[in-house]
Amino acid sequence: MHAKDILIDGFGRIREEVHAVLDGLGPDELHTSPAPGANTIAWLVWHLTRVQDDHVADAFGLDQVWLSDGWEKRFGLKLPVHDTGYGHTSAQVAKVRVDSADLLTGYYDAVHEQTLTALRSVTAGDLERVVDERWSPPVTLGVRLVSVLSDDLQHVGQAAYARGLLQTAAA
Repeated sequence: MHAKDILIDGFGRIREEVHAVLDGLGPDELHTSPAPGANTIAWLVWHLTRVQDDHVADAFGLDQVWLSDGWEKRFGLKLPVHDTGYGHTSAQVAKVRVDSADLLTGYYDAVHEQTLTALRSVTAGDLERVVDERWSPPVTLGVRLVSVLSDDLQHVGQAAYARGLLQTAAA
């Protein structure tokens, strides 16, 4: 199995989990914080998608789907256009509000498709290409993609945990 096939499988698992965590949720569940100061499900999914969009686009020299496909207009958030949610305060988390989970899954699916298209052309040599020299050691494409996978899996896991907490509280 080629490394790109493992990456494609990993990103596919994120997509499955994003859909599972959002399935059947309405605006109240999406925007309810499971504890004071905790991130909402809407913010967690928006953030993991923004990070994937930002990092994959940068690593492959692509436009972010957020901007090129007009998702920033569809979301209409009162945040800077290039904001990915990194370092957000509770007040900024609260600004990430959507009318339905469909907006979140639509944006995630568009980012996922761009990610898959980029990954399908990756060779083993490409994974060694340096994509960020601001770190020591410099970050390769392979390391950046694994980093995005790790971050996204953590955040979708947090969203699933928050969903469970909210459903337990409602029972």
